[in-house]
Amino acid sequence: MQGMTQSRLTASGFQLPEADLLSLIRLDQHPVTVYLARLGPGSRRAMQAALNTIAHLASQGQCSALEFPWERLGYQHTAAVRSALTQRYAPATVNKQLAALRGVLRECWRLGLMTAEAYQRAADMPAVQGQRLPRGRVVQNQELQALFHVCFADSSPAGRRDRALIGVMAGSGPRRAEVVALNHDDYSPSTRGLVIRQGKGNKDRLVYVAPGVDLALQAWLEVRGPIAGPLFCPVNRWGGVVLRRLTDQAVLNILRKRALQAGVTPFSPHDLRRTFISNLLDAGVDLATVQKLAGHANVQTTTRYDRRGEATKQAAVARLNLPI
Repeated sequence: MQGMTQSRLTASGFQLPEADLLSLIRLDQHPVTVYLARLGPGSRRAMQAALNTIAHLASQGQCSALEFPWERLGYQHTAAVRSALTQRYAPATVNKQLAALRGVLRECWRLGLMTAEAYQRAADMPAVQGQRLPRGRVVQNQELQALFHVCFADSSPAGRRDRALIGVMAGSGPRRAEVVALNHDDYSPSTRGLVIRQGKGNKDRLVYVAPGVDLALQAWLEVRGPIAGPLFCPVNRWGGVVLRRLTDQAVLNILRKRALQAGVTPFSPHDLRRTFISNLLDAGVDLATVQKLAGHANVQTTTRYDRRGEATKQAAVARLNLPI
């Protein structure tokens, strides 16, 4: 970092100039935008947030991901960033953030912004070891029943939509970004198949809706209509279906509203995905099949979603027949 004037040392040991923090780079040549463009829609938001966190931390709040000079990072800087992240976040979160950092550093090298040797040194960050108790919860069957009941009691198109939406999320396990990306043509009523396009890792997969959810989808499609476009759409105050895509925030708002009406403890959209995976495992579905339905690249990720609780462990041990 020699030759830099009017600079100061941040908490991570990285020197940033007081003025002209960002040397202007065209967005199609910017390592962050190039890296994010390689990701699927579901991963893009999470990794951009991770990069913003790192940039904010390393620059003491001076820079966002697009403003931060990633190509200037050396081994001492990335080691300091890793240490700072480890003190603030759970191991799984840190490893996701480090994966984003390695990805941007790789694009810096590919774009000719840093040498291969500089890239290898900066990206040499071992994964953080450790494990925390799993986040989130399973939405119990009686809670789902209460949610479906309040949706069914709502005779407006919104009631039909929300019943189908909750049914798809709890019975097929798509991520929130995946469910809002669903189109009308992605659902096949004859097979109950649902095509998840450009999921995490930019991968497509075929899942199936649970029994009963097909009836909820049919009821929703009757008011939505057969026109091509998003599968789930907003409903205006007069009960008219607006043929445009729901936002991620809209899905969260719908779940919060229905949980409040049903007297159910608040839950996140991802909790419905956890519910889907745990219910499959509880039903005795083999782990490899659950992994495929969930769209996980690694089976270890699938096991982290297991929320079956102590009763399942007790039942498993009860099967043992020791010659004691």
